[in-house]
Amino acid sequence: MRKLLALLLVMGLAVFSSSVVYAQQSTGDEQTEVLLAQASSDQAADSSSDSADGSGFQLLKKYFIDGDWRFMSFVLVCLILGLAFCIERIITLNIATVNTDKLLARIDENLKNGDMEGAMEVCKSTQGPTASILYEGLKSAKDGPEAVEKAIVSYGGVQMGLLERGLVWISLFIAIAPMLGFMGTVIGMIQAFDRIEAVGDLSPSVVAGGIKVALLTTVFGLIVAIILQIFYNYIVNKIDTIVNKMEDASIALVDILTDNNVFK
Repeated sequence: MRKLLALLLVMGLAVFSSSVVYAQQSTGDEQTEVLLAQASSDQAADSSSDSADGSGFQLLKKYFIDGDWRFMSFVLVCLILGLAFCIERIITLNIATVNTDKLLARIDENLKNGDMEGAMEVCKSTQGPTASILYEGLKSAKDGPEAVEKAIVSYGGVQMGLLERGLVWISLFIAIAPMLGFMGTVIGMIQAFDRIEAVGDLSPSVVAGGIKVALLTTVFGLIVAIILQIFYNYIVNKIDTIVNKMEDASIALVDILTDNNVFK
């Protein structure tokens, strides 16, 4: 189910990105045919349409289309893939979150009745890493408290790795997105100076378009990094919360086993 949702998200974002890139290409072809004498009138029309829209999303879309599609496409890919990993992790971590107090109470109830198999079945039927760790602890209960603690620590490391799976890719996209934006800025500035050299004039109308495109790539690279960083911090906080509950539940399990005289 989680993979299906992530696949649908990627497909939807891919369709959106393809339409935006097509719009960028068509807009770029139209802009090359516009004379410099009409620049002031076009800017006035753009500003009036922006004020009429009054929507931040429309303004963001306009600036995205105004940017160079060669670099904007890479930034958009970082956003799509980064959001896909983030949403997959959020869904997984929400499923992994369980009520540990209720789970421990059910285990304690079965152990008071002398039903070790019933306690283990409660853990097997409960989703999440906490239940899996408690199940491993119950399996080793016959070997004493040291064996229980060893099993919990060993299997806890495995579950910790599963919880953090995919975070390295999110960190990668957070780092790459602004770098791609800066690369687009540098190349755009180089093109602007090449245009000055070709024209032989330092007129603002000659370089303004190139500098605008160069700065837009940096802006959108930073926006993508900020969005992914917010999701990344939320995911890390969610993982820390789950790990703390796992540790508390592991300590409580040893106490429950001791109180019910499971250790011989």
